[in-house]
Amino acid sequence: MKPAPFVYHSPDSVGAAVDVLSQVGHDGKILAGGQSLIPILNMRLASPAHLVDINGVAGLDSIDVTETGEVRIGALVRHAQLEKSEAAYLANPLIRQALQNVAHPAIRNRGTTVGSIAHADAAGEMPAILAITRGVVETAGPAGSNLVESVDFFQGPLETSLAADEMVVAVTFRQWPPGTGTAFSESARRRGDYALAGVAAAVTVADGVVQSAQASFVSVTDVPAVLDLTQIFAARSVETLIWDDAVEPVREFIDPQDDIHATAEYRRMLAAELTRRALRTATANAVRSAR
Repeated sequence: MKPAPFVYHSPDSVGAAVDVLSQVGHDGKILAGGQSLIPILNMRLASPAHLVDINGVAGLDSIDVTETGEVRIGALVRHAQLEKSEAAYLANPLIRQALQNVAHPAIRNRGTTVGSIAHADAAGEMPAILAITRGVVETAGPAGSNLVESVDFFQGPLETSLAADEMVVAVTFRQWPPGTGTAFSESARRRGDYALAGVAAAVTVADGVVQSAQASFVSVTDVPAVLDLTQIFAARSVETLIWDDAVEPVREFIDPQDDIHATAEYRRMLAAELTRRALRTATANAVRSAR
C-alpha cells in the first residue's frame, strides 16, 4: 500500500515548523527519520493531511554532553550517530548498550532517537532508556519552549503529553550517581526484530554495598516505566546478592499481552530472567568502575 495523499511542508526553522503545526493541528505529522512513521503511513494506520519534514531545520543534529554528564541530543540525531559518539558513551554507557539492539544498521542509520521517543512505543528501546535515566523532553510550541519530565511525557500506548501544535526538539538523558553500573538485555525471535522482552538496569554501588537498583522494560508494559528495586537490594554486599529476589517484583510490575509471537506468561518469565541478567551485569560494571 501507499500513503493517503498529503500536503508536504519543508520548514527551515523550528519556528516555521511550529507555525505549520499551529495551522493544521491534529492533521499534521512531523517527519524526521521516518522509520516508524513511513510504515504507518504506507499501511494507512495514520492518514495525516500534512507532513512536516524537519530535516532542513539547522541545529537539531547535535549531541552535547554537559559538565555534569547529561547527554542532550537534537531531534535529527540518528541512532547510529549517537551510538558512535564516544562522548555520549563515556557519559552514559547505557545509551550505546541499548542502541546496539535497535532494529538493523540500515534503520539506525536513518532513524532518529528523538523520533523513537516521541513515537512513545513501549516496544522501543530508547523510550525505556529515557525513562530509567529520568530524562527530560524539550518541546517547542506557539508559547515557546518547555521541558517535560519523561514520567509526565509518556501518557499511554503511543500517546504523549505533546499538544497538536508542539514538536519535540531535543531530549536529555540525565547522569547517574558515581559508582553506577548499567546493562541492557533483550530477547527477540530474530536480531533486529521487536523484542519479546527487554530490560535496562542501573545499579549504584559504594564500598561494595548496593545503594540503589532500578530497571525499566521493553515490550512488557503499556508505557515506559521504571521499577525501583532499591528496597530489595540496598545495603547488601554485592557478594551476598540473590538475583532471584527480583523475580516476583518484576512479574507483578509488568503487564505483558498475548500475541502471535509469545504468550503473556512467556514474556513475564522472560522479563524476569532478563532482569536477573541485567542486574548482575550492571552490578559487575559498577564494581569495575569503582576500581
